[in-house]
Amino acid sequence: MSVPNLHHLRLFHAVAREGVLTAAAGRLNLSQSALSTQIRALEAALGHALFERRGRRLILTEAGRIALDHAEAIFRTAEDLTATLRRSGGGRRVLRVGALATLSRNFQIGFLAPLIGRADVEVVLRSASQAELLRGLEALALDVVLTNLVPARDALSPYIVHTLDRQPVGLVGPPRATDAGGGGRSLRDLLAAEPLILPTPESAIRAALDALLDRLGIVPRIAAEADDMAMLRLLARAHAGLAVIPPIVVRDELEAGTLVEHARLEGISEAFHAVTLQRRFPNPLLAELIDAQHAGGGPGASGS
Repeated sequence: MSVPNLHHLRLFHAVAREGVLTAAAGRLNLSQSALSTQIRALEAALGHALFERRGRRLILTEAGRIALDHAEAIFRTAEDLTATLRRSGGGRRVLRVGALATLSRNFQIGFLAPLIGRADVEVVLRSASQAELLRGLEALALDVVLTNLVPARDALSPYIVHTLDRQPVGLVGPPRATDAGGGGRSLRDLLAAEPLILPTPESAIRAALDALLDRLGIVPRIAAEADDMAMLRLLARAHAGLAVIPPIVVRDELEAGTLVEHARLEGISEAFHAVTLQRRFPNPLLAELIDAQHAGGGPGASGS
């Protein structure tokens, strides 16, 4: 066998996942000797040992880990081919969406709203880190990645970034924060005097805020930092300080009067993006959603 085929890769994948030859053979309905022969043939074709034996267990070698990564990418591509051609033949369609784990849940729902409740559509949602999501996108395991972080790009980058919405950012906290200070304080005074609840340093909002604080010559009193909007919202509700947050995230609390926007951070905003790849057979559901967002001016519900 000069070139590994899909059958041999599936046998290898089963052994790698089980870690025990007898268990993998049982799951595959093969004899242990037949499975062992197939694995040896694959190792001979690749020119590397894929496993080392430790007692009864088979442990992946470095070459085995590389082979497993490639095998899983191949299987995802095969699944994508099947799903794509099935979509072209009609019937129920699937959209696979990856979302940054810290991204606003309400934004995600707003983006997907045109598809929710449709009998002909299934939406698969996965959350993870940006790096994991982009790997899934490149492996064709995802149709789109929703994020508030623009991925690094150069002339060879495969990503297409669609900006869906942009929300202003303000200083939000309980009404008593203003009452205690006499009300009407300037942005400079609030930033200098009040404890602040901030996004973590890697966020775009934090980078813009740090630049603003540097221009104003202010060293902030940081009460807390959080890497997702839901936690910033909860900290503001717990009266931990003034949260640097898009007011839309706490829309319900602002309407109820339990929180107040004390100042608007002009020039600072939160952007929401859909990241895709240039594909020969793009998922038509994705084009529907992106077109709907641009036509409607953004999801408009990018809360926690």
